[in-house]
Amino acid sequence: MNLLTLDDWSSKDIGSVLDLAQVIKKDPKKYYDTLTNKTLAMLFWKTSTRTRISFESAMTQLGGHAQYLDWRTTNLALGSLKDEIKCISRYVDVIMARVYGHADIEAIAEASNVPVINGLSDMFHPCQILADLLTVKEKFNRLKGLKLAYVGDGNNVCNTLLIGCAKMGVEISVATPKGYEPNKKVVEIAKKTSKVSLFNKPEEAVKNADVVYTDTWVSMGQESDKEKRINDFKGWTVDSRMMKLTKNAYFMHCLPAHRGYEVSDEVIDSKNSIVYDQAENRLHAQKAILLKCLEIA
Repeated sequence: MNLLTLDDWSSKDIGSVLDLAQVIKKDPKKYYDTLTNKTLAMLFWKTSTRTRISFESAMTQLGGHAQYLDWRTTNLALGSLKDEIKCISRYVDVIMARVYGHADIEAIAEASNVPVINGLSDMFHPCQILADLLTVKEKFNRLKGLKLAYVGDGNNVCNTLLIGCAKMGVEISVATPKGYEPNKKVVEIAKKTSKVSLFNKPEEAVKNADVVYTDTWVSMGQESDKEKRINDFKGWTVDSRMMKLTKNAYFMHCLPAHRGYEVSDEVIDSKNSIVYDQAENRLHAQKAILLKCLEIA
């Protein structure tokens, strides 16, 4: 079973992974030999901290092994992607890849004869959002009926939050500057199953929100537009003034954060900030994702 986008998974699939992640988190020792003699190939075209460490630690703690492959120092950078993946998938039990274009993760999945997990692409970041949903569920003991406000760039994180929240019954409001809206097709998908609101003013989106979420204004691969983006996002910093418009909301960020830009120090360091809970839950969510994709649990 692949995980390329949360749109490929049903609400039941997502719910079962979140439930399993909570069980594993509560009693990790029970799962120490679940993936004995299983190997994960981790393919990295983009840099990573949390994705790499959480997946590698997850495999180790489940009794398996993870192999790190840097795109630029392997023949992934030289040969046909199809040929390389066909070879790699004969050596391992599951592949996780962190790429630039979403078409690349789709090509990897098409060529592979083992499950493929999207560790991040320019369109989607499903592993991150599963950990985020796990974190919100822990804080409220539910997902359905909550309101999450996303403030910032309509990027891969925003796209995936739209789908994930919609499938789990979470109302989502998105505020972006004009020209930075999330993918239109993704918005239409989300609107089929949940209430979705789009704004061009952050203050409107965060009203009565249970959770406020933001991300970097300049994602990897967008460095050439850095100055323009920072100028376009002036006034969009999630600060204490903005948080006061919410229902004493929790603050979330997938990290790395650029303090003073998309979020102020006072917010990310506040008692309502749960960014490090999110980060920790990448580990527990990755374990559940691996077991789900390998159809072991």
